[in-house]
Amino acid sequence: MKKLAIKLNYWAKSTALLLGITAMSACSGFLDEDVVSQIGNDYLNTPKGLNDGINAAYSTMRAWYGTERGNNFTIFGTDSYTNGADGSWKFMNTYTNQFDSQNGHARELWDEFYRGINTCNAVIERSVNVTGISPELVMQRVSEAKFIRAHHYFILVQLFGGVDLQLEETKVPTKEVTRASVASVYAAIIQDLEEAIPNLEAKAKSNDFGRATRPAAEHLLGRVYLTKATSEAGEASDYAKAETLLQSVIDNYGLILLPNFGDVHGFGNDLNDEVIFSTQYTRDPLTNGGGNNAHVFFLMEYDVQPGMQRDVENGRPFKRYKPTDYTLNVIFADRENDSRYKNTFVDFFLSNKPGTYNTTFDKSKETVTFAAGDTTIWLPGYNMSEAERAKYPYQVLTPELYTERLFPGLKKHKDPGRADRTQFEGGRDYIAMRLADTYLLLAEAQFRQGKIAEATENINVVRRRAAFPGKETEMEISESDLTFEFITEERERELLGEQSRWLDLKRWGILVERVKLYNPQGAPNIQDFHTLRPIPQNQIDRAEGNASAFPQNPGY
Repeated sequence: MKKLAIKLNYWAKSTALLLGITAMSACSGFLDEDVVSQIGNDYLNTPKGLNDGINAAYSTMRAWYGTERGNNFTIFGTDSYTNGADGSWKFMNTYTNQFDSQNGHARELWDEFYRGINTCNAVIERSVNVTGISPELVMQRVSEAKFIRAHHYFILVQLFGGVDLQLEETKVPTKEVTRASVASVYAAIIQDLEEAIPNLEAKAKSNDFGRATRPAAEHLLGRVYLTKATSEAGEASDYAKAETLLQSVIDNYGLILLPNFGDVHGFGNDLNDEVIFSTQYTRDPLTNGGGNNAHVFFLMEYDVQPGMQRDVENGRPFKRYKPTDYTLNVIFADRENDSRYKNTFVDFFLSNKPGTYNTTFDKSKETVTFAAGDTTIWLPGYNMSEAERAKYPYQVLTPELYTERLFPGLKKHKDPGRADRTQFEGGRDYIAMRLADTYLLLAEAQFRQGKIAEATENINVVRRRAAFPGKETEMEISESDLTFEFITEERERELLGEQSRWLDLKRWGILVERVKLYNPQGAPNIQDFHTLRPIPQNQIDRAEGNASAFPQNPGY
Protein backbone atom coordinates (compact mmCIF):
# COMPACT_ATOMS: atom_id res chain seq x y z
CA MET A 1 0.00 0.00 0.00
CA LYS A 2 1.36 3.41 -0.88
CA LYS A 3 1.07 6.35 1.43
CA LEU A 4 -2.01 8.56 1.64
CA ALA A 5 -0.94 11.97 0.49
CA ILE A 6 -3.83 14.42 0.88
CA LYS A 7 -4.81 15.47 4.36
CA LEU A 8 -8.17 15.69 6.02
CA ASN A 9 -7.83 18.98 7.87
CA TYR A 10 -9.85 19.55 11.00
CA TRP A 11 -10.18 22.05 13.79
CA ALA A 12 -11.39 20.59 17.08
CA LYS A 13 -10.61 17.13 18.36
CA SER A 14 -14.22 16.04 18.37
CA THR A 15 -15.23 17.91 15.25
CA ALA A 16 -13.78 18.26 11.80
CA LEU A 17 -14.01 20.49 8.76
CA LEU A 18 -13.72 18.29 5.71
CA LEU A 19 -11.39 20.18 3.40
CA GLY A 20 -9.67 17.38 1.63
CA ILE A 21 -8.97 13.69 1.65
CA THR A 22 -6.11 11.38 0.97
CA ALA A 23 -6.68 9.05 -1.92
CA MET A 24 -5.96 5.41 -2.57
CA SER A 25 -7.08 3.42 -5.56
CA ALA A 26 -7.32 -0.35 -5.78
CA CYS A 27 -4.40 -1.78 -7.70
CA SER A 28 -2.95 -5.28 -7.98
CA GLY A 29 -4.99 -6.58 -5.06
CA PHE A 30 -3.80 -3.94 -2.58
CA LEU A 31 -4.90 -0.50 -1.51
CA ASP A 32 -2.71 1.71 -3.67
CA GLU A 33 -2.32 5.34 -2.67
CA ASP A 34 -2.20 8.30 -5.02
CA VAL A 35 -1.62 11.99 -4.46
CA VAL A 36 -4.73 14.10 -4.98
CA SER A 37 -4.92 17.82 -4.33
CA GLN A 38 -7.20 20.85 -4.49
CA ILE A 39 -10.37 18.80 -4.38
CA GLY A 40 -13.73 20.48 -4.00
CA ASN A 41 -16.50 19.84 -1.53
CA ASP A 42 -18.43 17.74 -4.05
CA TYR A 43 -15.59 15.31 -4.66
CA LEU A 44 -16.92 12.83 -2.12
CA ASN A 45 -20.17 12.65 -4.09
CA THR A 46 -18.35 10.96 -6.99
CA PRO A 47 -17.43 7.27 -7.31
CA LYS A 48 -13.72 8.03 -7.07
CA GLY A 49 -14.28 10.43 -4.21
CA LEU A 50 -16.22 7.80 -2.28
CA ASN A 51 -13.42 5.28 -2.77
CA ASP A 52 -10.71 7.79 -1.91
CA GLY A 53 -12.63 8.90 1.15
CA ILE A 54 -12.85 5.44 2.67
CA ASN A 55 -9.20 4.81 1.87
CA ALA A 56 -8.30 8.01 3.69
CA ALA A 57 -10.20 6.72 6.71
CA TYR A 58 -8.16 3.50 6.65
CA SER A 59 -4.98 5.54 6.96
CA THR A 60 -5.96 6.63 10.47
CA MET A 61 -5.53 3.03 11.64
CA ARG A 62 -1.83 3.90 11.42
CA ALA A 63 -2.25 6.17 14.44
CA TRP A 64 -2.54 3.05 16.59
CA TYR A 65 -1.06 -0.13 15.11
CA GLY A 66 2.71 -0.43 15.08
CA THR A 67 3.28 3.08 16.38
CA GLU A 68 5.18 4.29 19.40
CA ARG A 69 1.96 5.61 20.92
CA GLY A 70 -0.03 2.42 20.28
CA ASN A 71 2.70 0.31 21.83
CA ASN A 72 3.27 2.61 24.80
CA PHE A 73 -0.46 2.59 25.55
CA THR A 74 -0.68 -1.21 25.50
CA ILE A 75 2.75 -2.64 26.40
CA PHE A 76 3.95 -0.26 29.10
CA GLY A 77 2.44 -0.41 32.58
CA THR A 78 1.39 -4.06 32.46
CA ASP A 79 2.42 -7.28 34.17
CA SER A 80 4.32 -8.65 31.19
CA TYR A 81 6.59 -5.73 30.26
CA THR A 82 8.34 -3.01 32.21
CA ASN A 83 10.74 -0.32 31.04
CA GLY A 84 14.20 -0.91 29.66
CA ALA A 85 16.98 1.64 29.64
CA ASP A 86 15.53 3.94 26.98
CA GLY A 87 14.47 7.12 28.74
CA SER A 88 11.50 8.00 26.54
CA TRP A 89 7.96 7.73 27.94
CA LYS A 90 8.96 5.71 31.03
CA PHE A 91 6.27 7.53 33.00
CA MET A 92 3.67 5.54 31.07
CA ASN A 93 5.12 2.45 32.72
CA THR A 94 5.78 3.95 36.15
CA TYR A 95 2.46 5.85 36.40
CA THR A 96 4.06 9.01 37.76
CA ASN A 97 2.38 12.41 37.62
CA GLN A 98 4.18 13.11 34.33
CA PHE A 99 1.42 11.02 32.80
CA ASP A 100 -1.09 13.88 32.68
CA SER A 101 -3.53 15.68 30.41
CA GLN A 102 -0.66 17.14 28.36
CA ASN A 103 0.34 13.64 27.22
CA GLY A 104 1.34 13.84 23.57
CA HIS A 105 0.26 10.30 22.75
CA ALA A 106 -3.25 10.89 24.06
CA ARG A 107 -3.53 14.13 22.08
CA GLU A 108 -2.22 12.62 18.84
CA LEU A 109 -4.40 9.53 19.03
CA TRP A 110 -7.48 11.62 19.82
CA ASP A 111 -6.77 13.91 16.88
CA GLU A 112 -6.17 11.14 14.36
CA PHE A 113 -9.07 8.96 15.41
CA TYR A 114 -11.54 11.83 15.28
CA ARG A 115 -10.08 12.76 11.91
CA GLY A 116 -10.87 9.23 10.80
CA ILE A 117 -14.30 9.23 12.42
CA ASN A 118 -15.35 12.38 10.63
CA THR A 119 -14.06 11.01 7.34
CA CYS A 120 -16.21 7.94 7.92
CA ASN A 121 -19.18 10.15 8.75
CA ALA A 122 -18.68 12.02 5.49
CA VAL A 123 -18.43 8.81 3.44
CA ILE A 124 -21.60 7.44 5.01
CA GLU A 125 -23.64 10.60 4.54
CA ARG A 126 -22.39 11.45 1.03
CA SER A 127 -22.86 7.90 -0.26
CA VAL A 128 -26.53 8.56 -1.05
CA ASN A 129 -25.45 11.13 -3.66
CA VAL A 130 -23.06 8.85 -5.52
CA THR A 131 -24.10 7.57 -8.96
CA GLY A 132 -22.28 5.55 -11.57
CA ILE A 133 -21.35 2.80 -9.14
CA SER A 134 -23.25 -0.33 -8.14
CA PRO A 135 -25.42 -0.10 -5.02
CA GLU A 136 -23.65 -3.18 -3.68
CA LEU A 137 -20.25 -1.50 -3.87
CA VAL A 138 -21.63 1.65 -2.28
CA MET A 139 -22.97 -0.42 0.62
CA GLN A 140 -19.63 -2.19 0.95
CA ARG A 141 -17.76 1.11 1.20
CA VAL A 142 -20.30 2.44 3.71
CA SER A 143 -19.89 -0.74 5.74
CA GLU A 144 -16.13 -0.34 5.69
CA ALA A 145 -16.61 3.18 7.06
CA LYS A 146 -18.80 1.81 9.84
CA PHE A 147 -16.16 -0.80 10.66
CA ILE A 148 -13.46 1.87 10.96
CA ARG A 149 -15.69 4.20 12.97
CA ALA A 150 -16.61 1.36 15.33
CA HIS A 151 -12.97 0.37 15.70
CA HIS A 152 -11.90 3.89 16.61
CA TYR A 153 -14.66 4.38 19.15
CA PHE A 154 -13.87 0.97 20.67
CA ILE A 155 -10.25 1.95 21.31
CA LEU A 156 -11.31 5.39 22.59
CA VAL A 157 -13.93 4.09 25.03
CA GLN A 158 -11.48 1.56 26.47
CA LEU A 159 -8.79 4.18 26.99
CA PHE A 160 -10.83 7.22 27.99
CA GLY A 161 -14.32 6.07 29.01
CA GLY A 162 -17.21 8.12 27.64
CA VAL A 163 -16.10 10.29 24.73
CA ASP A 164 -17.73 12.68 22.29
CA LEU A 165 -20.02 10.62 20.09
CA GLN A 166 -20.04 12.13 16.61
CA LEU A 167 -22.10 10.12 14.11
CA GLU A 168 -22.75 12.87 11.56
CA GLU A 169 -20.34 14.74 9.32
CA THR A 170 -19.05 17.94 10.91
CA LYS A 171 -18.80 20.50 8.12
CA VAL A 172 -17.93 23.64 10.09
CA PRO A 173 -15.91 24.13 13.27
CA THR A 174 -17.82 23.94 16.53
CA LYS A 175 -17.06 23.90 20.22
CA GLU A 176 -20.29 22.16 21.19
CA VAL A 177 -19.04 18.82 22.45
CA THR A 178 -20.05 16.55 25.32
CA ARG A 179 -18.97 13.27 26.84
CA ALA A 180 -21.45 10.52 26.00
CA SER A 181 -22.06 7.67 28.42
CA VAL A 182 -20.04 4.50 28.06
CA ALA A 183 -23.28 2.64 27.32
CA SER A 184 -24.09 5.04 24.47
CA VAL A 185 -20.67 4.61 22.92
CA TYR A 186 -20.95 0.82 23.05
CA ALA A 187 -24.43 0.97 21.55
CA ALA A 188 -23.10 3.00 18.61
CA ILE A 189 -20.17 0.61 18.12
CA ILE A 190 -22.44 -2.43 18.10
CA GLN A 191 -24.94 -0.83 15.74
CA ASP A 192 -22.19 0.09 13.29
CA LEU A 193 -20.75 -3.41 13.22
CA GLU A 194 -24.10 -5.16 13.04
CA GLU A 195 -25.06 -2.99 10.08
CA ALA A 196 -21.66 -3.48 8.44
CA ILE A 197 -21.35 -7.26 8.68
CA PRO A 198 -23.96 -8.26 6.04
CA ASN A 199 -22.46 -5.97 3.39
CA LEU A 200 -18.77 -6.70 3.81
CA GLU A 201 -16.98 -9.28 1.69
CA ALA A 202 -17.65 -12.74 3.13
CA LYS A 203 -14.10 -13.98 2.67
CA ALA A 204 -10.91 -14.21 4.68
CA LYS A 205 -9.24 -11.46 2.68
CA SER A 206 -10.55 -8.80 0.36
CA ASN A 207 -9.44 -8.75 -3.27
CA ASP A 208 -8.09 -5.30 -2.38
CA PHE A 209 -6.00 -6.49 0.55
CA GLY A 210 -6.29 -4.22 3.56
CA ARG A 211 -10.04 -3.67 3.37
CA ALA A 212 -12.31 -4.81 6.19
CA THR A 213 -14.10 -8.09 5.58
CA ARG A 214 -17.00 -9.85 7.27
CA PRO A 215 -14.76 -12.03 9.48
CA ALA A 216 -12.81 -8.95 10.59
CA ALA A 217 -16.04 -7.23 11.64
CA GLU A 218 -17.29 -10.36 13.39
CA HIS A 219 -13.99 -10.77 15.25
CA LEU A 220 -14.07 -7.12 16.30
CA LEU A 221 -17.69 -7.29 17.43
CA GLY A 222 -16.95 -10.47 19.38
CA ARG A 223 -14.20 -8.66 21.26
CA VAL A 224 -16.48 -5.66 21.75
CA TYR A 225 -19.06 -7.85 23.50
CA LEU A 226 -16.40 -9.52 25.67
CA THR A 227 -15.10 -6.10 26.71
CA LYS A 228 -18.53 -4.57 27.21
CA ALA A 229 -19.47 -7.51 29.46
CA THR A 230 -17.14 -6.34 32.23
CA SER A 231 -17.79 -2.62 31.72
CA GLU A 232 -20.46 -0.46 33.34
CA ALA A 233 -22.56 -1.15 30.23
CA GLY A 234 -22.33 -4.94 30.57
CA GLU A 235 -25.33 -7.20 30.02
CA ALA A 236 -25.90 -10.87 30.80
CA SER A 237 -26.17 -11.76 27.11
CA ASP A 238 -22.80 -10.28 26.08
CA TYR A 239 -20.78 -13.49 26.40
CA ALA A 240 -23.26 -15.54 24.40
CA LYS A 241 -23.29 -12.95 21.64
CA ALA A 242 -19.49 -12.91 21.59
CA GLU A 243 -19.42 -16.69 21.34
CA THR A 244 -21.69 -16.77 18.28
CA LEU A 245 -19.64 -14.18 16.41
CA LEU A 246 -16.24 -15.66 17.20
CA GLN A 247 -17.39 -19.18 16.30
CA SER A 248 -18.53 -17.84 12.94
CA VAL A 249 -15.07 -16.42 12.22
CA ILE A 250 -13.55 -19.84 12.87
CA ASP A 251 -16.13 -21.85 10.94
CA ASN A 252 -17.10 -19.88 7.87
CA TYR A 253 -14.21 -18.23 6.06
CA GLY A 254 -11.42 -20.74 5.52
CA LEU A 255 -9.02 -19.13 7.97
CA ILE A 256 -6.49 -21.56 9.45
CA LEU A 257 -3.81 -21.57 12.11
CA LEU A 258 -0.40 -21.88 10.52
CA PRO A 259 1.25 -25.21 11.42
CA ASN A 260 4.27 -23.45 12.94
CA PHE A 261 3.78 -20.64 15.46
CA GLY A 262 7.12 -19.16 14.44
CA ASP A 263 5.85 -18.50 10.90
CA VAL A 264 2.95 -16.26 11.97
CA HIS A 265 5.15 -13.19 12.28
CA GLY A 266 7.88 -14.39 9.97
CA PHE A 267 9.37 -11.66 7.82
CA GLY A 268 7.79 -11.74 4.35
CA ASN A 269 4.79 -13.74 5.61
CA ASP A 270 2.47 -10.87 6.52
CA LEU A 271 -0.33 -12.13 4.23
CA ASN A 272 -0.61 -15.59 5.75
CA ASP A 273 -3.82 -17.60 6.20
CA GLU A 274 -4.10 -16.83 9.91
CA VAL A 275 -4.40 -13.08 9.38
CA ILE A 276 -7.90 -11.61 9.64
CA PHE A 277 -7.07 -7.91 9.39
CA SER A 278 -3.85 -5.91 9.04
CA THR A 279 -2.95 -2.26 8.99
CA GLN A 280 -0.87 -1.71 5.88
CA TYR A 281 2.48 0.03 5.60
CA THR A 282 4.88 0.44 2.69
CA ARG A 283 8.56 0.76 1.81
CA ASP A 284 8.16 4.12 0.05
CA PRO A 285 9.57 6.79 2.38
CA LEU A 286 7.47 9.46 0.65
CA THR A 287 4.20 7.68 1.39
CA ASN A 288 4.78 5.65 4.57
CA GLY A 289 4.23 8.43 7.09
CA GLY A 290 5.79 7.47 10.40
CA GLY A 291 5.86 3.81 9.35
CA ASN A 292 5.52 0.69 11.46
CA ASN A 293 7.90 1.36 14.36
CA ALA A 294 7.28 -1.75 16.46
CA HIS A 295 10.59 -3.24 15.32
CA VAL A 296 12.72 -0.93 17.50
CA PHE A 297 11.13 -1.06 20.93
CA PHE A 298 11.55 -4.67 22.08
CA LEU A 299 15.27 -5.23 21.37
CA MET A 300 18.23 -5.38 23.75
CA GLU A 301 21.47 -3.41 23.38
CA TYR A 302 23.35 -6.00 21.34
CA ASP A 303 25.13 -3.49 19.12
CA VAL A 304 27.84 -2.42 21.58
CA GLN A 305 28.76 -5.94 22.66
CA PRO A 306 31.98 -7.73 21.60
CA GLY A 307 31.82 -8.99 18.03
CA MET A 308 28.66 -7.02 17.22
CA GLN A 309 27.61 -3.82 15.56
CA ARG A 310 24.18 -2.57 14.61
CA ASP A 311 22.81 -4.00 11.36
CA VAL A 312 19.48 -4.25 9.58
CA GLU A 313 19.01 -7.94 10.37
CA ASN A 314 19.31 -7.61 14.14
CA GLY A 315 17.52 -4.28 14.29
CA ARG A 316 17.83 -0.83 15.78
CA PRO A 317 17.58 -1.44 19.54
CA PHE A 318 15.65 1.20 21.46
CA LYS A 319 15.60 -1.18 24.49
CA ARG A 320 12.24 0.36 25.47
CA TYR A 321 10.38 -2.70 26.76
CA LYS A 322 11.97 -5.29 29.05
CA PRO A 323 10.03 -8.50 29.78
CA THR A 324 9.18 -8.90 33.46
CA ASP A 325 10.33 -11.83 35.53
CA TYR A 326 6.69 -12.95 35.51
CA THR A 327 6.74 -13.14 31.72
CA LEU A 328 9.95 -15.11 31.52
CA ASN A 329 9.51 -17.38 34.53
CA VAL A 330 5.75 -17.96 34.70
CA ILE A 331 4.12 -17.26 31.34
CA PHE A 332 6.95 -18.96 29.43
CA ALA A 333 7.89 -21.49 32.10
CA ASP A 334 7.33 -24.51 29.81
CA ARG A 335 10.11 -24.52 27.24
CA GLU A 336 10.27 -28.26 26.77
CA ASN A 337 6.86 -28.74 25.12
CA ASP A 338 5.84 -25.21 24.14
CA SER A 339 7.71 -23.67 21.18
CA ARG A 340 6.53 -20.14 21.90
CA TYR A 341 9.45 -19.10 24.10
CA LYS A 342 11.93 -20.20 21.44
CA ASN A 343 9.88 -18.61 18.65
CA THR A 344 9.13 -15.41 20.54
CA PHE A 345 12.51 -14.32 21.91
CA VAL A 346 15.94 -13.76 20.36
CA ASP A 347 18.29 -16.20 22.08
CA PHE A 348 21.58 -15.83 20.19
CA PHE A 349 23.61 -13.40 18.09
CA LEU A 350 26.14 -14.10 15.32
CA SER A 351 29.20 -11.93 14.86
CA ASN A 352 29.10 -9.19 12.25
CA LYS A 353 32.25 -7.50 13.57
CA PRO A 354 35.04 -10.10 13.86
CA GLY A 355 37.97 -9.61 16.21
CA THR A 356 39.25 -10.11 19.74
CA TYR A 357 37.57 -8.20 22.57
CA ASN A 358 37.47 -7.88 26.32
CA THR A 359 34.26 -9.32 27.72
CA THR A 360 31.54 -7.01 29.01
CA PHE A 361 28.81 -8.71 31.03
CA ASP A 362 30.07 -12.32 31.17
CA LYS A 363 33.23 -12.23 33.29
CA SER A 364 33.72 -15.99 33.25
CA LYS A 365 36.39 -15.32 30.64
CA GLU A 366 38.56 -12.25 30.06
CA THR A 367 38.49 -12.07 26.27
CA VAL A 368 36.56 -13.50 23.36
CA THR A 369 37.59 -13.88 19.71
CA PHE A 370 35.16 -14.16 16.82
CA ALA A 371 35.22 -14.83 13.11
CA ALA A 372 32.32 -13.59 11.02
CA GLY A 373 29.21 -15.66 11.75
CA ASP A 374 30.45 -17.06 15.05
CA THR A 375 28.09 -17.03 18.02
CA THR A 376 28.85 -13.97 20.15
CA ILE A 377 26.02 -14.06 22.70
CA TRP A 378 23.83 -16.93 23.86
CA LEU A 379 20.76 -16.42 26.04
CA PRO A 380 19.99 -19.89 27.43
CA GLY A 381 17.05 -18.65 29.50
CA TYR A 382 18.34 -20.19 32.72
CA ASN A 383 21.15 -19.49 35.17
CA MET A 384 24.37 -21.45 35.26
CA SER A 385 27.55 -21.26 37.30
CA GLU A 386 30.44 -19.08 36.27
CA ALA A 387 32.48 -22.21 35.70
CA GLU A 388 29.90 -23.57 33.31
CA ARG A 389 29.69 -20.26 31.42
CA ALA A 390 33.48 -20.31 31.10
CA LYS A 391 33.26 -23.44 28.94
CA TYR A 392 31.72 -21.47 26.07
CA PRO A 393 33.88 -19.39 23.68
CA TYR A 394 31.36 -16.55 23.69
CA GLN A 395 29.46 -14.51 26.26
CA VAL A 396 26.53 -16.24 27.96
CA LEU A 397 23.72 -13.93 29.05
CA THR A 398 21.84 -15.68 31.84
CA PRO A 399 18.81 -14.26 33.72
CA GLU A 400 20.89 -13.17 36.71
CA LEU A 401 22.84 -10.91 34.30
CA TYR A 402 19.78 -9.27 32.73
CA THR A 403 19.64 -5.48 33.02
CA GLU A 404 17.54 -2.72 31.50
CA ARG A 405 19.94 -2.91 28.53
CA LEU A 406 20.42 -6.67 28.26
CA PHE A 407 17.41 -8.99 28.12
CA PRO A 408 15.63 -11.35 25.70
CA GLY A 409 14.35 -9.29 22.77
CA LEU A 410 11.11 -9.97 20.91
CA LYS A 411 11.33 -11.44 17.40
CA LYS A 412 7.80 -10.76 16.17
CA HIS A 413 8.25 -7.25 14.80
CA LYS A 414 11.81 -7.37 13.48
CA ASP A 415 12.05 -5.72 10.07
CA PRO A 416 15.18 -6.64 8.07
CA GLY A 417 13.58 -5.08 5.00
CA ARG A 418 14.40 -1.55 6.15
CA ALA A 419 16.60 0.59 3.91
CA ASP A 420 19.43 0.83 6.42
CA ARG A 421 20.33 0.08 10.02
CA THR A 422 19.11 3.44 11.36
CA GLN A 423 15.72 3.61 9.63
CA PHE A 424 12.90 4.08 12.13
CA GLU A 425 10.01 3.99 9.64
CA GLY A 426 9.48 0.27 9.13
CA GLY A 427 7.43 -1.05 6.23
CA ARG A 428 5.89 -4.29 7.49
CA ASP A 429 2.12 -4.59 7.73
CA TYR A 430 0.89 -4.75 11.32
CA ILE A 431 -1.25 -7.80 12.07
CA ALA A 432 -4.16 -6.39 14.07
CA MET A 433 -6.39 -9.49 14.18
CA ARG A 434 -5.47 -13.14 13.75
CA LEU A 435 -7.21 -16.47 14.17
CA ALA A 436 -5.36 -17.66 17.29
CA ASP A 437 -6.73 -14.61 19.09
CA THR A 438 -10.23 -15.56 17.88
CA TYR A 439 -9.88 -19.02 19.43
CA LEU A 440 -8.68 -17.55 22.71
CA LEU A 441 -11.47 -14.96 22.83
CA LEU A 442 -13.99 -17.69 22.05
CA ALA A 443 -12.63 -19.89 24.83
CA GLU A 444 -12.91 -16.96 27.24
CA ALA A 445 -16.53 -16.30 26.24
CA GLN A 446 -17.34 -19.98 26.74
CA PHE A 447 -15.50 -20.14 30.07
CA ARG A 448 -17.52 -17.17 31.34
CA GLN A 449 -20.69 -19.09 30.49
CA GLY A 450 -19.55 -22.26 32.23
CA LYS A 451 -18.94 -24.15 28.97
CA ILE A 452 -15.69 -25.60 30.24
CA ALA A 453 -15.41 -28.52 27.81
CA GLU A 454 -15.83 -26.30 24.75
CA ALA A 455 -13.47 -23.66 26.14
CA THR A 456 -10.83 -26.27 26.94
CA GLU A 457 -10.90 -27.67 23.41
CA ASN A 458 -10.51 -24.21 21.86
CA ILE A 459 -7.55 -23.50 24.11
CA ASN A 460 -6.07 -26.86 23.10
CA VAL A 461 -6.38 -26.01 19.40
CA VAL A 462 -4.03 -23.09 20.00
CA ARG A 463 -1.74 -25.06 22.30
CA ARG A 464 -1.36 -28.01 19.93
CA ARG A 465 -0.24 -25.64 17.21
CA ALA A 466 2.28 -24.11 19.63
CA ALA A 467 3.83 -27.47 20.53
CA PHE A 468 7.26 -28.59 19.45
CA PRO A 469 6.86 -31.44 16.91
CA GLY A 470 5.81 -34.59 18.73
CA LYS A 471 4.80 -32.71 21.89
CA GLU A 472 1.18 -32.01 20.93
CA THR A 473 -0.29 -34.38 23.52
CA GLU A 474 1.87 -32.95 26.29
CA MET A 475 0.61 -29.47 25.44
CA GLU A 476 -3.06 -30.34 25.90
CA ILE A 477 -4.80 -29.33 29.12
CA SER A 478 -7.73 -30.98 30.83
CA GLU A 479 -10.95 -29.29 31.88
CA SER A 480 -9.71 -29.18 35.48
CA ASP A 481 -6.65 -27.21 34.33
CA LEU A 482 -8.71 -24.42 32.78
CA THR A 483 -8.92 -21.51 35.19
CA PHE A 484 -9.28 -17.79 34.66
CA GLU A 485 -5.60 -17.41 35.58
CA PHE A 486 -4.67 -19.93 32.91
CA ILE A 487 -6.60 -17.94 30.31
CA THR A 488 -4.77 -14.73 31.26
CA GLU A 489 -1.42 -16.48 30.87
CA GLU A 490 -2.28 -18.33 27.67
CA ARG A 491 -3.28 -15.10 25.96
CA GLU A 492 0.12 -13.62 26.66
CA ARG A 493 2.01 -16.75 25.66
CA GLU A 494 0.35 -16.37 22.28
CA LEU A 495 -0.03 -12.59 21.94
CA LEU A 496 2.95 -11.09 23.79
CA GLY A 497 3.88 -7.74 22.29
CA GLU A 498 0.82 -7.53 20.01
CA GLN A 499 -0.80 -4.43 21.55
CA SER A 500 -3.29 -6.36 23.64
CA ARG A 501 -2.11 -6.72 27.26
CA TRP A 502 -3.10 -3.39 28.86
CA LEU A 503 -6.54 -3.63 27.28
CA ASP A 504 -6.91 -7.23 28.46
CA LEU A 505 -5.93 -6.41 32.05
CA LYS A 506 -8.28 -3.44 32.09
CA ARG A 507 -11.30 -5.38 30.81
CA TRP A 508 -10.63 -8.18 33.30
CA GLY A 509 -10.55 -5.62 36.11
CA ILE A 510 -7.10 -6.72 37.31
CA LEU A 511 -4.78 -4.06 35.89
CA VAL A 512 -3.86 -2.45 39.20
CA GLU A 513 -3.35 -5.68 41.13
CA ARG A 514 -1.28 -7.29 38.38
CA VAL A 515 1.02 -4.29 38.00
CA LYS A 516 1.52 -4.22 41.76
CA LEU A 517 2.36 -7.92 41.76
CA TYR A 518 4.62 -8.19 38.72
CA ASN A 519 5.88 -4.79 37.54
CA PRO A 520 8.33 -3.40 40.11
CA GLN A 521 8.71 -0.06 38.32
CA GLY A 522 4.96 0.49 37.98
CA ALA A 523 3.88 -0.94 41.33
CA PRO A 524 4.62 2.02 43.66
CA ASN A 525 2.50 4.58 41.81
CA ILE A 526 -0.36 2.84 40.04
CA GLN A 527 -3.80 3.67 41.45
CA ASP A 528 -7.37 2.72 40.60
CA PHE A 529 -7.90 5.82 38.45
CA HIS A 530 -5.15 4.68 36.08
CA THR A 531 -7.60 2.27 34.44
CA LEU A 532 -8.54 5.30 32.34
CA ARG A 533 -6.17 7.57 30.46
CA PRO A 534 -6.25 11.39 30.70
CA ILE A 535 -8.48 13.32 28.33
CA PRO A 536 -6.20 15.59 26.26
CA GLN A 537 -6.17 19.04 27.84
CA ASN A 538 -6.57 20.91 24.57
CA GLN A 539 -9.80 18.96 23.92
CA ILE A 540 -11.14 20.26 27.23
CA ASP A 541 -9.86 23.79 26.57
CA ARG A 542 -11.55 23.96 23.16
CA ALA A 543 -14.93 22.77 24.43
CA GLU A 544 -17.63 25.36 25.05
CA GLY A 545 -17.65 25.55 28.83
CA ASN A 546 -14.27 23.82 29.14
CA ALA A 547 -14.10 21.28 31.98
CA SER A 548 -17.72 21.86 32.99
CA ALA A 549 -18.83 20.66 29.56
CA PHE A 550 -16.09 18.13 28.93
CA PRO A 551 -14.78 16.95 32.32
CA GLN A 552 -11.41 15.34 32.86
CA ASN A 553 -11.16 11.75 34.05
CA PRO A 554 -10.67 11.48 37.83
CA GLY A 555 -7.10 11.65 39.09
CA TYR A 556 -5.64 13.72 36.26
